[in-house]
Amino acid sequence: MTLSGFVFWCGKTCFSVRVISSSGLLQRLTYPAGCRLIICSPLSSVCVWVFFSFFLYNRVYLCKCGTKMNVMELRVFLSVCAEAFNPDEDDEDSEPRVVHPKTDEQRCRLQEACRDILLFKTLDQEQFSQVLDAMFELKVQPQEHVIDQGDDGDNFYVIERGVYDIEVSGNCVGQYNNKGSFGELALMYNTPRAATIVATEEGALWGLDRATFRRLIVKNNAKKRRMYETFIESVPLLKSLEATERMKIVDVLGMKQFSDGERIITQGDKADCFYIVESGDVKIMMKSKTKADHADNSEVEIARCSRGQYFGELALVTNKPRAASAYAIGDVKCLVIDVQAFERLLGSCKEIMKRNIAHYEEQLVALFGSSMDLRD
Repeated sequence: MTLSGFVFWCGKTCFSVRVISSSGLLQRLTYPAGCRLIICSPLSSVCVWVFFSFFLYNRVYLCKCGTKMNVMELRVFLSVCAEAFNPDEDDEDSEPRVVHPKTDEQRCRLQEACRDILLFKTLDQEQFSQVLDAMFELKVQPQEHVIDQGDDGDNFYVIERGVYDIEVSGNCVGQYNNKGSFGELALMYNTPRAATIVATEEGALWGLDRATFRRLIVKNNAKKRRMYETFIESVPLLKSLEATERMKIVDVLGMKQFSDGERIITQGDKADCFYIVESGDVKIMMKSKTKADHADNSEVEIARCSRGQYFGELALVTNKPRAASAYAIGDVKCLVIDVQAFERLLGSCKEIMKRNIAHYEEQLVALFGSSMDLRD
């Protein structure tokens, strides 16, 4: 078999290559932004230089290789470097559905564990039912490694109960406490596990196999990415991020809608997510007894957020309860990032958010005569 030609395309968020033979299309591969693939040929062989840059947890993984191979060897080489997966062309009926039988009691526990998982929020009822069918229960013991940094990803995990340390290069960088999920990035981007997850006590997890995850979650996220990518690029806070980092944020976004006057967050509550306004307006209200004319502890409007602006980040940055409440003005649609994804993907934005605290305090001094000690 000989190579008759090739076509490549480079964009802001991905790099796509088509290798074409005399018998037709051999393979189409899509890489994250930050990749360069250069193919030089005589017809029967190619010289391939591949530069991969994977930006994960603010770390850069760089692989550089050069070799000479025939077309069949090239196919094997590229399939190792990046698994070909095109959500638009994937035929979800070509593979048998995975089903792990469950009792009614197990399914109730599973549904409760999955209730707030943002990756599942955009699935329709049939897709969500297929995900629940395919998930399996996993009991873990203290000090058991659920996944290890550097390993290939095989499953996505949802926490039912238990505490789990997040370790990177032997250092504990975070913790999951009886809720949340992990393992999705390796499956989405076909990269090695970026962290080790260790159970600190007996616990229970629900796993979802790689094939089902990619067929349902990745395919659905590809549609979501097309929908939200342009909007995310317009959010001032996120402009400093690399295109690949913004792409990962799109993948973990959830969406919530609120009606006029509905309370979105409540002052004093524990923070579990961060909001970006997609449409509508949100008013930020605060209670205070620091001024005589507010002795009744009534709420005072301190700010408004419109399309592209964000709120709810303060409690995540300071690790304090919500400092204010937020209410919808008219119909409002917000994009939501949960606290775990916030910590993993928005670390580089935290300094910008911390600088905003001084601005918030100036507003409070003007309104109430003193600040509210927003800093940690």
